[in-house]
Amino acid sequence: MDFKELDPILHSQLRLAVISLLIGVKEAEFTFIREKTNATAGNLSVQINKLKEVGYIEVIKQFKDNYPQTICKITSKGISAFESYVTALQSYLPK
Repeated sequence: MDFKELDPILHSQLRLAVISLLIGVKEAEFTFIREKTNATAGNLSVQINKLKEVGYIEVIKQFKDNYPQTICKITSKGISAFESYVTALQSYLPK
């Protein structure tokens, strides 16, 4: 059996959850992601920064009605990393 290496960035439960959410919606507000993942704001911020550093997501900080708003968008690099991760994971499943 040939096991493919799993992307360590996506192998974190929270980062994988963020990317999985963004695959479906393309972009989402920080608060939406926090609610959906049940993560603390601090932990989510750290994980979002890691995804941003490797270029899997783009983070847009703006203001909406005088309140700061953070939008996370998946990049094409993030989409292909997710697809590769899923393919690699399938190599672990019995045929």
